[in-house]
Amino acid sequence: MAQQEDQFKRVISHAKEYGYIFQSSEIYDGLSAVYDYAQNGVELKKNIRDYWWKAMVQMHENIVGLDASILMHPTTWKASGHVDAFNDPLIDNKDSKKRYRADVLIEDYCAKIEAKITKEIAKASKRFGETFDKEQYVATNPRVIGYQEKINMIVSRMARALELEDLADVKLLIEELGIADPLTGSKNWTDVKQFNLMFGTQLGASADNSMEVYLRPETAQGIFVNFLNVQKTGRMKIPFGIAQTGKAFRNEIVARQFIFRMREFEQMEMQFFVKPGTQKKWYEHWKEKRLQWHLSLGLGKENYRFHDHDKLAHYADAAADIEFRFPFGFKELEGIHSRTDFDLKAHEEYSGKKLHYFDHEENKNYTPYVVETSIGLDRMFLAVFSNSLVEESLENNTKRTVLKLPAVLAPTKAAILPLVKKDGLPEIAREIVEDLKWDFPIFYDEKDAVGKRYRRQDAVGTPFCITVDHDTIEDQTVTIRHRDSMKQERVLISDLKEIIKKEVGFKSWLMKI
Repeated sequence: MAQQEDQFKRVISHAKEYGYIFQSSEIYDGLSAVYDYAQNGVELKKNIRDYWWKAMVQMHENIVGLDASILMHPTTWKASGHVDAFNDPLIDNKDSKKRYRADVLIEDYCAKIEAKITKEIAKASKRFGETFDKEQYVATNPRVIGYQEKINMIVSRMARALELEDLADVKLLIEELGIADPLTGSKNWTDVKQFNLMFGTQLGASADNSMEVYLRPETAQGIFVNFLNVQKTGRMKIPFGIAQTGKAFRNEIVARQFIFRMREFEQMEMQFFVKPGTQKKWYEHWKEKRLQWHLSLGLGKENYRFHDHDKLAHYADAAADIEFRFPFGFKELEGIHSRTDFDLKAHEEYSGKKLHYFDHEENKNYTPYVVETSIGLDRMFLAVFSNSLVEESLENNTKRTVLKLPAVLAPTKAAILPLVKKDGLPEIAREIVEDLKWDFPIFYDEKDAVGKRYRRQDAVGTPFCITVDHDTIEDQTVTIRHRDSMKQERVLISDLKEIIKKEVGFKSWLMKI
């Protein structure tokens, strides 16, 4: 756990030092759980969004995009259930006066047990070497089985208590497990209470005429209320999807873990409308498809796992999370949900407008079912960034910090470096910048020794460094250095565009799906 915490601290520090993420309003001591994406962070975030959009919309003839407004008619949130049921179970510690999400305290307790399982597996792997069979060990080792059974018992009891809104049993579970305040160690807890997470605001010029509205807590409802508009104007046939990226807002009381849980965040969602009775097939389809998208980025198959929900939301008949191994353990990255026809029927009821689809093949109207894929863009940013940050020991007994971002997502694709600031080398380097910047984000750097410049670009995550030297004047070649391998090769200036494109182009990465 200490090693994980150290890595997480390095991630947060590196993100600021190299211009990825700043604390919001830092000169005023910041605003809790609100962050700004800096000059490199905004590029990485944009590239993740574009990579998702190309895979989800551009590569599918039957999926289109939407950009719904953040402010919606307040009845939207009554119909969706958010006004009445969008709550978190909170508990206060009487001694520290700190407030926590009760379910997160319990999940963190389970994560500590999971860490013990990981430790047991690591010890056994070291002991048995190449003959080690992880699956057999996990299935037969009494200590591991005991740990897993305890986790299963805790999770199922918590899910049952939350589903029945038995908050007294949630508190009892916390007390039985001996869960203490993470800051002070105190076990003096209040009762568990529900807290609504929506931000409210006033719409209108005067207090007399104003209407209470909400900042949207999710982007999905903008898709549902526009279902018929998109279907008719796009002449869409079932099955079809509507995709959207955009900001959402939740008044998280326990916002923490850097950008993992924030009050203002961005979602990338796709609602796929299907014929009733086919939803399970499409649910399995999108589970597989979304995992393939994640794996195409090369962050390591072992860092992903599916978690099927024990407690289903009131609108769902199936739900699973794709979890990622963050520095603080496996946590939800993306959700795939079979939402049935709950959303469209609820909006029909509250609006009085029919949201049916006429199926010409079957010659009948019906309310489509919906399969949802929903991923947090900020969480995806953290997954990519934290997984890519590596400290390597080199052959000459030195170390280098390198951000091995997938090249397709890297903020800057190549840095152009004249070897020295004289002899016409900066002029040639500038000509290369002028040519390449039409196709790629390019960085120019002439300050310090070339070795230091390489290290800077390694730390910021730039896939290529291109050095212009005195031989360039003679033969129009440059040295191109690859970030991950540090391999250097001599290439023609005229070949640079094709070499970079091959490594950073969307096509070469998305073809893996």
